[in-house]
Amino acid sequence: MASLKLSGINKVFPSGERALYNVNFEAADREFLVILGGESSGKSTILRLIAGLDDVSSGNIFIDGKDVTEAEPKDRELSMVFKNATLFPAMNVFDNMAMGLRQRKASEAVVEERVKVAAEILGLTDSLFRKPKALTSAEKQRASIGRAVVREPKLYLFDEPLAGLDEKLRADLLNTIINLHARMNATFVYSTKNLSEALTIGTRVVVMKDGFVQQIDTPANLYDYPANAYVAFLIGSPTVNFIYKTKIVREGDLYKAVFAGGEFVLPENIVSRFEKIAEYADSGKEVTLGVRPEDISISAGGALKAKAENGTNVGNGYCECKVSPALIMTVSCDKDCARGTEVGLEADLSRLLVFDTETGLTLLKRDKGYQPSGLPDADYIPLTLEEERAATRKFGVKKDQKKKR
Repeated sequence: MASLKLSGINKVFPSGERALYNVNFEAADREFLVILGGESSGKSTILRLIAGLDDVSSGNIFIDGKDVTEAEPKDRELSMVFKNATLFPAMNVFDNMAMGLRQRKASEAVVEERVKVAAEILGLTDSLFRKPKALTSAEKQRASIGRAVVREPKLYLFDEPLAGLDEKLRADLLNTIINLHARMNATFVYSTKNLSEALTIGTRVVVMKDGFVQQIDTPANLYDYPANAYVAFLIGSPTVNFIYKTKIVREGDLYKAVFAGGEFVLPENIVSRFEKIAEYADSGKEVTLGVRPEDISISAGGALKAKAENGTNVGNGYCECKVSPALIMTVSCDKDCARGTEVGLEADLSRLLVFDTETGLTLLKRDKGYQPSGLPDADYIPLTLEEERAATRKFGVKKDQKKKR
């Protein structure tokens, strides 16, 4: 099939809106790569640039080692499935799926064979001769996917293909896409803002924010070894608890993380991973701690004291506790606690996350628990917060920033 490489991709629209800054990543042959990000993160723009629907401002795009940056869309040997089904209303499903092959002068025997095979895979056999208006939303999207499949391109691009579908239809179509990838033995690049989708289907995930790449790694590594505070926030549900304005204090052989409302004695595995701990200890430099809700729980013997703020366990196994006026934490709990009840909190500090407050970057090096993907993208170090601001000033502004002026 195909490998994909983006090298130094920048995109600034004529309006001055910056969409992407220095995007670099690779998709290995037959990989299922997911681009994850919120609104205006740049994920859809990346797919449009790969497909040739928009032009890059600078940088290069390679498919199978061939530079296709200036190539026409029809010459890139790829197919793209859009957020909304793009079917021709006057054509039935069969003709919609066959259109690309017919434009390439494929014989009708080939057209019929490929369409029927794709329809069987996608569960569309009984809908082949219906018009789009007679289809459900999920069937329309399956037909759009089918049109991409029958061409048998080197590379498949999916731009939020499940957007707008209800939970059950999303799950059904997601399973269809997963099975399709396995059967086609092809390279898939898939964009989504849905965390569950990304972690379910991606062999690796490219995390985007405001046009900047934040990290590229496997779902497990993103969770356990986030490169910065944004990735830690994005990967996980409920989201990570951040403890701001924390200072590192040394007491003899011990290091403590001290914050309003409490302190943690840093365990040996965190101290050993904290390469620059001597620069932070007793220096006044602030760090931000990250504690995932699943790693802290209500315990009678817990050293961190708090009051139940929203102590009703509504069945998801979590509740909120106030440690200080500025710190409310989501914690694991297995029973209800009345509001205002004093509780102890016990954290698994071996899983603590530590970030530099000014840069946003992690201060912990990887240990033996890190599972290498074997691809160079895993070593990517994101820009600091100030570097992102500087790049934004240099390459233009986002739409929302322009509105604020």
